[in-house]
Amino acid sequence: MSPVSATYWGIPGYVIFWVLFVIAFGLFLQRFYFLYRLMRLGKQENRFDRIGERIKAMLIEIVPQWCTLKNVTRKDRAGIAHALFFWCFSLFFLSYIIFIGLAGGFGLSPWIERTPFETVYFSILDIAAALVTLTLIVAAVRRYILRPQRLEPTAEAGIILMMVFFLMGLHVLGGAFDHAARGVHASWPPLAAALAGFLSRTGLSQGTLEAGYRGVWWLHYLVILGFMVYIPRSKHLHILASFANVFFKPLGPKVTLEPLPLEESESFGVSKIQDFTWKDLLDLYACAVCGQCHVNCPAQLSGKSLSPREVIHNLKEHLLEAGPGLLAGEAEASSESQAKTPAKTMIGDVVTEAEIWACTTCGACQEVCPVNIEHIRKIIDLRRNLVLTQSKMPESAQIMLRNMQQRGHPWAGVQSLRLRGDWTSGLELKILAEGDSADTLFWVGCTGALVERNVKSTLSMTRVLKAAGVDYGVLGDAETCCGDPARRAGNDFQFQIMAEQNIEMFKSHNIKEIVTSCPHCYNSLKHEYPRYGGEFKVVHYTQFIADLIRQGKLKLTNELNAKITYHDPCYLGRYNSVYLEPRQVLQTIPKTRLVEMDRSRDTGFCCGGGGGLMWIEEQPGTTKINQMRTEEVLKTGAETVVTACPYCLQMFEEGIEHKSIQDSLKARDLVELVEAAMKKS
Repeated sequence: MSPVSATYWGIPGYVIFWVLFVIAFGLFLQRFYFLYRLMRLGKQENRFDRIGERIKAMLIEIVPQWCTLKNVTRKDRAGIAHALFFWCFSLFFLSYIIFIGLAGGFGLSPWIERTPFETVYFSILDIAAALVTLTLIVAAVRRYILRPQRLEPTAEAGIILMMVFFLMGLHVLGGAFDHAARGVHASWPPLAAALAGFLSRTGLSQGTLEAGYRGVWWLHYLVILGFMVYIPRSKHLHILASFANVFFKPLGPKVTLEPLPLEESESFGVSKIQDFTWKDLLDLYACAVCGQCHVNCPAQLSGKSLSPREVIHNLKEHLLEAGPGLLAGEAEASSESQAKTPAKTMIGDVVTEAEIWACTTCGACQEVCPVNIEHIRKIIDLRRNLVLTQSKMPESAQIMLRNMQQRGHPWAGVQSLRLRGDWTSGLELKILAEGDSADTLFWVGCTGALVERNVKSTLSMTRVLKAAGVDYGVLGDAETCCGDPARRAGNDFQFQIMAEQNIEMFKSHNIKEIVTSCPHCYNSLKHEYPRYGGEFKVVHYTQFIADLIRQGKLKLTNELNAKITYHDPCYLGRYNSVYLEPRQVLQTIPKTRLVEMDRSRDTGFCCGGGGGLMWIEEQPGTTKINQMRTEEVLKTGAETVVTACPYCLQMFEEGIEHKSIQDSLKARDLVELVEAAMKKS
């Protein structure tokens, strides 16, 4: 007989079952509704488009556990254990619905229990219980004994491990008591059958065994209900929120920044928790505090104060702390709570200015995040408030933004004395004047036009295009910055001005296709300009050259006899998934051996120049980011580090010079190698 069918102290088991369920589910819904109301404090944002694609993305990432398996490396295989745990526990979750909910709660036990289906399913669950227990042991040893950098040995995590352990043990013990009480002598389910044999040999009476089965069944039920009540009140809220967060992830570019409504606001960016969007607040719930972002952040690894994990965690704690007062319609907490806990400022107490300005916006945190948290736009929104509302920023950021406003580019010093079109002097180029048209525009970018080292790469590009017979134009002195450095530094106003001016200029020349050397320009022109009416075909030069080679318009026949390694620029690789074409071009060059760094492609390490930090002074740390990346280059034994970004090239030049290894290691732009390998006409 099902334990729910029995009577306890004169009360039918069904009554006890449903009273306990209603209490637990009520507590669950109470917390769920509270968290939902907190999330709705955020600003509106449409993430309900393309529902079919979102469902597909969620199923692909979560069901096969690609979200965790993607981070498995030789040094960290925890993702395998997590995936195993997820699959096995999913079987248990389904069993709770079938064997406890339907069989027990709805009285369907005669049709479910003591059937071949139950035997087969429970046999599978026995194996799953063993696997889950194994993963729990591994997890406990890693978190509390080995203590890898990305994990914190919290008591909260221990509570969850123990609750799951009890669930597994109670499952096996319940099956064992049931078998022993009924005198079943079977080999399956294996664990329950083995333990049942032991119980049968103890001499316990039939009544004792039946009472043991009922007791274990109800205890199992109570632990399940306790799990349901506890989860939304713990950091393991991510078990629920992660499904929604993956569903609502960006379906376009991996890193998106929403335009600021500059004419509608008195305050810009984020200065209060409710200034974030509801999706930003959902991100906080979804965080598993797994630490993947922490151990992959170049700022953190180079000794800066920024930890993406801590930023998200601190924002979540602040939301839970400030939320009740906000829901009550109070601008601040009550005077009594203020006496206990002084009001915290978003920028300063919750997230420090040092953390905000340490981010290179490389996207490593978002690439490894298993639940698609969008760290970068939160940091940029905080920068926006500092810059546009509070006028607070590092002096180097002020200089950069002032240069962009006054000169149309971010450079100071020697570069500021040059004219944008000086690099074109003496060249036979089609420089577009007013009224001229061109289908293809070579967008040089500020660094490629003004910095002497990068001008060499620009000239190489013009010679490659000429050799391939490409008909294109350049803007010369008329070209201005794309606005990316301003936007990443928090000045969306300056970005929008430049974007609108450039779009108008492109349209005046009937531009159809834009080829750019700079991945930062590429990302802005391709993904951000369309929000302002700038719909153009935008390609990075590595893609353009790869296509020229495929068409037979460019032949690389000269042997370079070089051992090289390729550094993936963050804004070309992680932001835009351009990994293949640069390598295809390099592998086309005869007698060139390409060796990969340990961190390459989507796990590539930042050069340190993104997020405006090409011009904003890097904060003190244990080392500089570009020096760390240069060390990784040296480990490959390569003679040349090749990249396809003017920022990266400069950062490597500086890293090589710092180590005084100019004779043994060179930094080259990919287009320079292409020119060297071209068949001379």
